[in-house]
Amino acid sequence: MNRAMPALFLFLLLGCQLPPEQVPLKPLAENGPPQPYADLLSRARAQAAAANEAFYVDKWIDLEDAGKGLEITARYMTKATEVPARHRDKLTTEADDLSKEAISLREAAKSEDAKRAAASLQRINLMVRQLRPQADR
Repeated sequence: MNRAMPALFLFLLLGCQLPPEQVPLKPLAENGPPQPYADLLSRARAQAAAANEAFYVDKWIDLEDAGKGLEITARYMTKATEVPARHRDKLTTEADDLSKEAISLREAAKSEDAKRAAASLQRINLMVRQLRPQADR
């Protein structure tokens, strides 16, 4: 029994680890080189998720930062490489709409307006979803 105790303790200790913290995204330079569409879409999705989390716990500064990041990502999308065929003709409009909504999110966060922020987040999540490369079913 005494031999099993250290192994049991080690097993319990390893089983109780916290999940790894979210790795912050590397900032995009304001006028950097074009990025692949898939990378920018993944980035927008991560930023939208971070914005949702910040909103949920009332971290208004983080929500404002997420809005700024989404705005920059949306601007990069207009110059993306490897754009899927279904988005080539309308990507500029879609990215501009996402950028405008990110600005609305920032403004709502700045004024700590939960209703406006929630509505903006809902629109942002739908926009990011619609930017997926495959057709909606």
